[in-house]
Amino acid sequence: MKYLVWISRVIVGILFIISGLIKLNDPMGFSFKLEEYFSPGVLDLPFLTPLALGISVVLVIVEVILGVLLLLGFKPKFTVWSLLLMIVFFTFLTFYSAYFNKVTDCGCFGDAVKLTPWESFTKDVILLILILVLFFGRKYIPPLLNPKTNWIVGGVALVACALFANHVLNHLPSVDFRPYKIGANIQEGMSVPEGAPKPVYEYAWRFKVNGEDKIVLTNGDYPSVDGEFVDVETTEIQKGYEPPIHDFTIEKEGQDHAAELLDENKLVMVIAYDLAKSRYDAFSEVAKAAKKAKEKGYKVIGMSASSDENANAIKTKYGLDFDFYFTDETTLKTIVRSNPAILVLNRGTIKQKVHYNDIEELTF
Repeated sequence: MKYLVWISRVIVGILFIISGLIKLNDPMGFSFKLEEYFSPGVLDLPFLTPLALGISVVLVIVEVILGVLLLLGFKPKFTVWSLLLMIVFFTFLTFYSAYFNKVTDCGCFGDAVKLTPWESFTKDVILLILILVLFFGRKYIPPLLNPKTNWIVGGVALVACALFANHVLNHLPSVDFRPYKIGANIQEGMSVPEGAPKPVYEYAWRFKVNGEDKIVLTNGDYPSVDGEFVDVETTEIQKGYEPPIHDFTIEKEGQDHAAELLDENKLVMVIAYDLAKSRYDAFSEVAKAAKKAKEKGYKVIGMSASSDENANAIKTKYGLDFDFYFTDETTLKTIVRSNPAILVLNRGTIKQKVHYNDIEELTF
């Protein structure tokens, strides 16, 4: 039992630290995932939506600290009880998401590692088993250091996590795992490589044969059946290749201008996924940057999921000399964790990406 507890201690501690740090690198992204869980179609807890960012920061810091405390063997009873309560909650959540197909990615490892709902649930079940081993064998979790040193290490970890969270929230994630990171080409991200796996579908054809229903299964071909066709049900039994970027459009009056705009040698995108939630005082700096970019020969566009009325109001109030195009809100949230933010592109390749607090760092 002693050795089993040691193995579980190391695995759980390291996993909690890694998982927490990945999400701590991008707490804004984790808050978007929490908003999905709080939505009416999932847990129906809309009153928690405004608190999503605060909850995400607290959760990921707690996750990291619990991993650190477990490895230190500090306060084992408190630590193991906290781990158990946390994993029970998340095991329920991932099962609910998987069984009812509510949230297709739990966000457990941010954008670094994508897990399907059932993979997330399986991961949590394994962690639950390991934490139960720790729970029943907590007497075999000795402290690695003396109490005073444990307090110091735990305190330093807590302060470091808080400072790191504050930094990435006021700038951008230190490591960008998304397909829109600096250096990525959007057109290439949308392309499907030659020979990529294609989806496989199963077709259940229903016919009336001699007054009775007859089901014939095929992988696409219309079956030869001596009967009256009734209907067909299609089921995807194997997913095909899905490009990293598959929902990117830049629309104006119902027309998608993405292809022509991404072909521009000098393009500046001002991104504000929701103008009603934007940091308004930042638009003064945005206007200055847009003016400077135009003087340097750049084409400047705005991208938002807000209405034309909101966009025109912002343009008038802050003197923005560019037009806003429509892009899906989720896509814009994925592109950059700032509202507003500025991207600089060259023929679809992202050269610069800045938070509204770092607009002065742009170079044109």
